[in-house]
Amino acid sequence: MNNIVKIVGVLLLLGVIAFVFSKSGNMNNTTASNPEPLKVIEPENTKTLIVAGGCFWCVESDLEKVPGVIEAVSGYSGGEGESPTYKSYTQGGHREVVEVTYDSSLVQLPDLLDYFLKHIDPTDGKGSFGDRGVQYSPAIYFENETEEKQAYEALKRLEELAVFDKDLAVPVLPREKFWPAEEYHQDYSDKNPIRYKFYRNGSGRNDFIEKYWRDKAKYVPKETVTTNDTSSLVSKYSSFVKPSDDELKSTLTAEQYKVTQKEGTERPYKNEYNDNKEEGIYVDIVSGEPLFSSTDKYDSGTGWPSFTKPIDSAFITEHEDRKLFVTRTEVRSRYADSHLGHVFKDGPAPTGLRYCMNSASMRFVPKNQLEVEGYEELLSLF
Repeated sequence: MNNIVKIVGVLLLLGVIAFVFSKSGNMNNTTASNPEPLKVIEPENTKTLIVAGGCFWCVESDLEKVPGVIEAVSGYSGGEGESPTYKSYTQGGHREVVEVTYDSSLVQLPDLLDYFLKHIDPTDGKGSFGDRGVQYSPAIYFENETEEKQAYEALKRLEELAVFDKDLAVPVLPREKFWPAEEYHQDYSDKNPIRYKFYRNGSGRNDFIEKYWRDKAKYVPKETVTTNDTSSLVSKYSSFVKPSDDELKSTLTAEQYKVTQKEGTERPYKNEYNDNKEEGIYVDIVSGEPLFSSTDKYDSGTGWPSFTKPIDSAFITEHEDRKLFVTRTEVRSRYADSHLGHVFKDGPAPTGLRYCMNSASMRFVPKNQLEVEGYEELLSLF
């Protein structure tokens, strides 16, 4: 009797277990046959860029570090023939390229191009570092006239920095079909970190970037004015013709001439605008191009007028300065090419920068005179 009860109990237990597993299997089958749809949310401002700069492992890895870049894919482009592979792409004249997908509301194309150009050798048209041949040569591919213009402007900005002894050799070319490279090439720096680091160091890429850029190779979004449109001012001053040296001597004071034309420095504290707290803008003493606003001026305690950012980066240029046996970054006006001062990385938020300027390089235009003097579009600053 006891044995029969035990047998019945075991059979019941096995039946329950079988039922549970059966339900579990049915639930899994139901889930598999009716999966929840994956929601892929693409940013509204998604755009793509194709660039070449030598080994696509390195270019891809560098560009993926930029905030706002959604994806960087290694591949081939710029040649003839369909479906190139790693074994065949050189035969059709393709380059190793990277297609970058980015959110233009988070990173602008000019900033992305500036960053890219600081992570390649833009002077080598016959290869890149240890890799030789057109397949490793640099290039920027454009999709429309706006991108073409911005690519040439990026190269012009780089050329104006005068950091290289050679001419730039980065062609700007119409975009052609992009062919993704084999899967083992994608995210190579993550999949094979030791081999990747060995290759990157051995190729000379890291040493090149360190030699010419150091900390400037890091991505730092440009702080520009977004509350007003300065395009008409840019257009106005882009046609400015700098006066002759004799004319400058006759119109500028001795100190203004020394500072703007001979890269001099005025005395701290005893200058015109260090203590100025009036609302308005500071313009180039020679051309009048707008440089800085009182809204970004602060007391740095150095004795010179200091600002956290320019009104618009379109009106300034930056250059490496090693005159005092220490590397500094000189700031000049773009169109008059006046020496203004230097920029340092010890400023307050939001930029962390200190544009330390000479009063002698600038003229102050009060807020109530902006419209009279033709700067009415900058009233929105206040």
